[in-house]
Amino acid sequence: MSNPLRALWSARSVAVVGASARPGSLGRLPVEYLRRHGYGGAVYPVRPDGGEVLGLPAYPSVQACPGPVELAMLLVSADKVPGAIDDCVAAGVPVAIVCSSGFAETGEVGARLQDEIVAKARAGGLRLVGPNCIGAVGVETGLVASFSPLFSGAQTALVPGPLAFVSQSGALGYGTVSLAFERRIGLGQVVTTGNEADVTALEALCALAEEPGCTGLLGYVESLTDGAALRRLAASGVPVALLKAGRSEAGQRAAASHTGALAAGDRVVDAALRQLDIVRVEDVDELLDVAQAFAQPRRPAGPRVAVVTTSGGSGILAADAIERYDLRLASLGPQTGAVLREIVPAFGATANPVDVTATVMGDPSLFDRALDAVADDPEVDCVVACFCVLTGDDVAQVVTSLERIAAATGKPVLAARTGAEHLAPAAAAALHAAGIPAYPTPARAVRAAAALWQVSRPRRGVALPGGSRCIPAPAPGATEAELKALLATTGLPVPRHRIAANRDDAVAAVAEAGGRAVCKAVVPGLLHKTEAGGVVLDVTEADAAATYDRLAALGGDVLVEEQVDQGVEVLVGVAPSPLGPVLTVGPGGVLTEVFDDVALRLLPVTAHDVREMIAETRVASLLAGVRGRTRADADALVELVVRLADTVAAWPAGFELDLNPVVVLPRGARILDAAYAAPPEE
Repeated sequence: MSNPLRALWSARSVAVVGASARPGSLGRLPVEYLRRHGYGGAVYPVRPDGGEVLGLPAYPSVQACPGPVELAMLLVSADKVPGAIDDCVAAGVPVAIVCSSGFAETGEVGARLQDEIVAKARAGGLRLVGPNCIGAVGVETGLVASFSPLFSGAQTALVPGPLAFVSQSGALGYGTVSLAFERRIGLGQVVTTGNEADVTALEALCALAEEPGCTGLLGYVESLTDGAALRRLAASGVPVALLKAGRSEAGQRAAASHTGALAAGDRVVDAALRQLDIVRVEDVDELLDVAQAFAQPRRPAGPRVAVVTTSGGSGILAADAIERYDLRLASLGPQTGAVLREIVPAFGATANPVDVTATVMGDPSLFDRALDAVADDPEVDCVVACFCVLTGDDVAQVVTSLERIAAATGKPVLAARTGAEHLAPAAAAALHAAGIPAYPTPARAVRAAAALWQVSRPRRGVALPGGSRCIPAPAPGATEAELKALLATTGLPVPRHRIAANRDDAVAAVAEAGGRAVCKAVVPGLLHKTEAGGVVLDVTEADAAATYDRLAALGGDVLVEEQVDQGVEVLVGVAPSPLGPVLTVGPGGVLTEVFDDVALRLLPVTAHDVREMIAETRVASLLAGVRGRTRADADALVELVVRLADTVAAWPAGFELDLNPVVVLPRGARILDAAYAAPPEE
């Protein structure tokens, strides 16, 4: 196999290490499941005393198995796992699932044992999934390499399909799989990753993205720490939806800088996923709603949605959701309106949302004409059809009509069917067979449509790391003057400035700055100078000496720089995160944290990314000019931010850079204040 992880769902032979003949034991369940669900490959039970397991001969070791083993499941106690790994390495097994618990999840001793087995595996070229893991499934082939009780259920039937699911949690993962099967959502592959000592959920998702016929990837993750893998996953082009747990602020690092405080925790995850067009969902139901949309092959060409409904209330709810999820209510053309006015009763509505009312349902030809007119409109990218209390023959009529227009137009068609299941018991199966995703409420249908648009919109240019302007990082403890001088070497705009040697030199420095200057205290560890009285504006030659004395008394040097006329103050910063360095842009100055209005992106970024960041915050309105103020130079700000991102590309992980404020003028921009924190020493 080109990628060894493919064995998790495509292995032609499985060794169950720690197999048991005892009914109900964990060592027996995988053998039982593989046989029950029709796996056609070789199954090799492995146990020290040989014998049989469910009629299959058992072998004393993996090396003793009569054929090559492509996947091993380790169900032995934690202390026996190192020896089992040695056995797998000697037998040339490419992948092993360590189901055993008793590793890092139990504390320091278990963590050391986990490190030991990973080191053994890596030295022998063996990939490990887990430990503390419930296994993987190849649904098409019945490769159930798992001991989850899901597969023992009398009613459990594997539902194959074009989606793949990876879960860091085993129990929640297979609970989600059971709900997917219940909703007829087909899965091709399922992988649970447990402790992720070696293989991570992101790595498994990247491998699954290479599978032919995969139309969507679903994931439950508890940690995201590999920005490069996340970018690879996004670059695969396969739609991805993630349920990322842990939105709370508990345990987040308190940062000294504005940038670090604002670019913390879950908001970084949100920003990164939006930046990479990966759908983030809030719960299992929403993950499965999006999965239904991913399973059908049609994709919207734009964000314009038409709503066709038999209920005015449903139409209103759909319109509200369209606005909430950043879609657009399509403006129907005059030809569409003319057709609808011939069909829709006077008490209905021909503007979008189109309320055809329940009376039209009595005449299939009228209902079809209404749907055709809406779906054929060139202003429509997606159709959401809302129905209430469907019963009897109405179900067949609706399904036929929706299936026909989806096939004829190639546009996604989603249905909201609000009503008890017993009113139309066959409706869900009929809609599924027709390839029409169906939801119980209009809002859920619109949310799924929004996810489809998020993964379908044109891909933006991707910034590459290692820009042409990157320079070595400042020395730890670099002063503001030193930092500004360094930034200036790459063309970043900073005011004229220098350190005053004494009170007389301060007078000379103010004169050099044009007779009007800003004086600042440069004190190690003093990040927020304004609050400490360490910044004095509009200093002239006459008061330069007294200002120098006051600032020098704070215990450091005194920086004198030219006074820059008032403009729009912006925060631009870079802070560390588990996914890599994060760029922050938002309103600047002393009220930065009061506004708490920032946009975030993972580095590197493009000019397009920066323009989007500006548009997401109040900065866009401020730059446009408010209350008669002159418009500021947005292009200069974009160029400054892109140049900064290029400059820091090679700086060591973990640094913080705070430019606050950057003042954007009618022409140009200047970095008025700059602070740098070196990565903490390990």
